[in-house]
Amino acid sequence: MTFVRLAEVARVHGEGATAVHALKGVNLKVDVGELVAVMGPSGSGKSTLLNLAGGLDRPTSGTVHIGEQDLATVRDLAALRRSSVGYVFQDLNLIPSLTAAENVMLPRELDGLRSSRARQEAMAVLAEIDAEELADRFPEELSGGQRQRVAIARALVGERRLLLADEPTGALDTHTGDEILRTLRARCDAGAAVLLVSHEPRYAAWADRVVFLRDGMIADSTNVSLESAR
Repeated sequence: MTFVRLAEVARVHGEGATAVHALKGVNLKVDVGELVAVMGPSGSGKSTLLNLAGGLDRPTSGTVHIGEQDLATVRDLAALRRSSVGYVFQDLNLIPSLTAAENVMLPRELDGLRSSRARQEAMAVLAEIDAEELADRFPEELSGGQRQRVAIARALVGERRLLLADEPTGALDTHTGDEILRTLRARCDAGAAVLLVSHEPRYAAWADRVVFLRDGMIADSTNVSLESAR
């Protein structure tokens, strides 16, 4: 079953002679249980694609569906994202005044979950990625790799059916990066749809399919099965 679908999606920034065509007529489907890696040179539209797939941006033309919902018709996109979409931002976007656990809890609390239950869920997902000891530290007290793991935990918490990860292993060593990909793969195998941007072929090898972007267009799409990477 397809969970996220982009149909003839274009995104143009600016107008006239200075317009930047970030995406041009992109068609992409990601099924439940499928991990799709997106690769391509800088400026090819990878992050724009993730932003559109998760409802953080709107297409200039074309349609984006999450589940059965056309995002153009959704009144409260923020609520949809909190309940259905986990996003690992490239710049992490952790709130400095909140501890690691509080950052992970926040989406669940905003959805109305009691603090005690939200913390329980946050601690469980921090433990899942071997970051439980970071729970009561503030972002400024964490290394770059530790902040990355907290951001990943925030994306995983709850019952998100779509996970969007923009270079989630960028600040991590190889061993920790492999553990994160193993966690994303497990969530995918449990029924989530995962869209992963990566420059690293070793991490793209965890995917079911690799999509190559160039100049805002899908240049190629390849099914992969490299069990040795896992």
